[in-house]
Amino acid sequence: MKLTEQQKKEKIKNLRPIDDVFFEVLAQNTDVCQEMLRTILEDDCLVVASVVTQSDERNIYGRSVRLDALCVLGNGTKCNIEVQRSDNDNHLKRARFNASSITVRDSQQGTTFDEILELYIVYISEFDFLKGNKTIYHLEKVVRETGVVVDDGLHEIFVNTAIDDGTDIAELMSCFTKKEVKNPKFPKLSSEVTRLKETDGGVQIVCEVMQQYEKIAIQKDHVEKIQKMIKKGYSKEEILDLDYTEEEYAEAEQKNKSENSSQRY
Repeated sequence: MKLTEQQKKEKIKNLRPIDDVFFEVLAQNTDVCQEMLRTILEDDCLVVASVVTQSDERNIYGRSVRLDALCVLGNGTKCNIEVQRSDNDNHLKRARFNASSITVRDSQQGTTFDEILELYIVYISEFDFLKGNKTIYHLEKVVRETGVVVDDGLHEIFVNTAIDDGTDIAELMSCFTKKEVKNPKFPKLSSEVTRLKETDGGVQIVCEVMQQYEKIAIQKDHVEKIQKMIKKGYSKEEILDLDYTEEEYAEAEQKNKSENSSQRY
């Protein structure tokens, strides 16, 4: 059912910066990303030159790679910002997978390993899954025998909205859980949240991204149903007769093959 303009505004009114759809639209604003990263990385001189969002790169990096906002900083360093509300995954391995995918995809063939890109992963969650009662965690590689920190160009920062330690980072995180953001410490974020919720142009932009997410959710549901039908012995013709697409069938078939392969090892 098609929503009226008023219904769209009501739905958008309940969104928060931590929500996938709303964050993706917020992240299209480089000034907003710059304000966030200056706070989280504690660098007032940091510059965000450009941002690529999930919808822009969904098919380039692959469906399983989560790129809510891949920022290119002024010095060429890259920083992927991800927001995560659900707590049903291995977050450390998820961050590692995304970092590896970005590194491989963005590294030029023939370059030396010295030239592999510098990459920051900023992972924002609604829960303190590291359970240290901290707002922010910086993960580092340390030589066990000497205690020396090793710099391999990957920097992982995990931030959460659950713990308030009284810092500016915690105050920024509190903004992520609010439907209205009007904080003078974060003028770019506050202004963009207001624009996206209270202007016709902003509402339209958010609606377009919502529709993309709904389309992806429907396709995922279709693929899962097709997987089950394939396992039960339905033929391709029988499945396609139920108005599923060739693309959905091919994805379901590939997923079943991958699952069968992994079970053999």
